[in-house]
Amino acid sequence: MSCRLKRYIVYAIITFVVVSIPFVQINHHQIFLLSFDHKELHLLGNVFSMQELYVMPFLLILLFVGIFFATTLLGRVWCGWGCPQTIFRVIYRDLIEGKILGLNKISNKQKPQDLSTWDKKIKKIIGIFLVSLFTFSASAVFLFYFVPPYDFFTYLSSPLNHPILLGFWLCIGTFFTFDIVGIKENFCVYICPYCRVQSVLFDEDTQSVIYDEKRGGEIYDKHLQKIPSPLKMRDSSAECIECQKCVRVCPTHIDIRAGMQLECINCLECADACQSVMKPKTSLITWSSPNAIKNHSKVRYIRAKTIGYAFVLILAFIMAVYMGGQKYDLLLNITRPTSLYTIHQSGKITNEYILLVENKSNQNSEFALKVSGNPSISIFKPKNSFMLKAGEKKRIVLILQATSITSQDNNQKEQSIPIYLEVISKTNPSLSITQESVFIYPPTTKEKQ
Repeated sequence: MSCRLKRYIVYAIITFVVVSIPFVQINHHQIFLLSFDHKELHLLGNVFSMQELYVMPFLLILLFVGIFFATTLLGRVWCGWGCPQTIFRVIYRDLIEGKILGLNKISNKQKPQDLSTWDKKIKKIIGIFLVSLFTFSASAVFLFYFVPPYDFFTYLSSPLNHPILLGFWLCIGTFFTFDIVGIKENFCVYICPYCRVQSVLFDEDTQSVIYDEKRGGEIYDKHLQKIPSPLKMRDSSAECIECQKCVRVCPTHIDIRAGMQLECINCLECADACQSVMKPKTSLITWSSPNAIKNHSKVRYIRAKTIGYAFVLILAFIMAVYMGGQKYDLLLNITRPTSLYTIHQSGKITNEYILLVENKSNQNSEFALKVSGNPSISIFKPKNSFMLKAGEKKRIVLILQATSITSQDNNQKEQSIPIYLEVISKTNPSLSITQESVFIYPPTTKEKQ
């Protein structure tokens, strides 16, 4: 099986998985959803609110260290085998313009398009229209990871009421189309930062696309200058016949025989092209490592660097699972307004707090507020309990009052007393939460006799 066919199979699998994930639900929640609308993170059936995003740092560590690990191990395998840019360029360049419209040849990506006739220009427009259907669909799928699919289509049915979502979709789709049609592989070569960091992550055991100079012969000197008349000047045992197929088929317009280059995306098109000439022998261009080619051995995957990355990934995964399990059925967030305290004519001092209470359990419950930490501090408002439905959030203005407080230091602008605010369910006492805050009072306050 050719590398090209293998890549197409991988593309199909990735596409199926990415499109399916937003529609697969566990406990009536998406497998993954970062909702800015509801300020929630859905992960494998669990729902984390903004107050529970302590799991996010470990997910980001898994993402970035995973990229470093994959690059150190397999080179730019992501670029050639998983990147949406590469997948859609293959759809547009090879499928739509190549197979369907006949404007390109897959075997020669260096030849510029001939748009000298009207029929070819019309085909070009048709190709852009067809790929835009794919890019705008892909943009919608991308937004499914931030807006649930059912909400997305509901919002689009009344676009004037949801201009931000519509604007994001149109902007992402338009840029994606322009990228695939206009920027092309220049995005990989000049814009994408990934190719710039590969030289830091690569070592002599990193698997990458390599031309075997021992078999094929030296085509370029150490200054990357092409050796003149290579067929006459090289050793007679050199197997490269200068057919140039590996050069013509390269989507980023490089000659892999000059060595590793940051433009190479590991698509292995050059390996397939060389294999078609070298049959029944193996291709002169392989996905191997410099040490494996030099020593005629297998690629060494287990080494200090990959073990280190694997250890960090395992540790981050364990921490993500552990922190993900630290979920509470009741959340409480306390915010103090700008005013520190209020002194009333009666001599009482009040402090205001904004409470955001969220019932994360699957049952409705009635809750009451309780304050502790100082017997002179009591709840002035609200006096009554409040109801929270399952999954409901409620914003509550809490006013605490103090009748007698003794100042310890008159030199300070204000004093503070630590207090504890507790939210308790009347129907389920185990459903409660306590958080610490402070009560502020002026230093001139004297205890009443």
